[in-house]
Amino acid sequence: MPKLMSGFVRASGYANKVRRVLFAVTRGKVPPEEVVRASAEINKTIFEKLQEMGVKKEDVVRIAFDFDIEDGKILWKPETLKIEVYKKEEEEKLALAMEEVEQMEKTLEEVIGELEGLANKLKEVTDAIVSLVERIKQEHTGLKLKGE
Repeated sequence: MPKLMSGFVRASGYANKVRRVLFAVTRGKVPPEEVVRASAEINKTIFEKLQEMGVKKEDVVRIAFDFDIEDGKILWKPETLKIEVYKKEEEEKLALAMEEVEQMEKTLEEVIGELEGLANKLKEVTDAIVSLVERIKQEHTGLKLKGE
């Protein structure tokens, strides 16, 4: 069973792409008039599906479907129609989301840097306290020993 795969194409140009690919796939197997007839029928169905899906002309689509050739006629299988849609505004939203994520990562790195600085200062203070406690222990222990 032959398969038509359009590749990536703007939704505004899908009909020409489907017709050209159908001509290429069926060259020498069916008359050109049949390709024109079949592509018109197929493109009508695809158009209706794109409308149902809310696809805009600037979106990118990829279309695939199976078909047979019998007695010089193209018999396409509507149930095999597969349309992938890549919406332009989704790309823009994704770009904005990525910018936001990158900004959050930058802010997180800055906060982590500040926390590391504070942790180092806290370690210095802790070391100073431990040192002071040790000195007091030695002096206190030493005083008791001297007093005895």
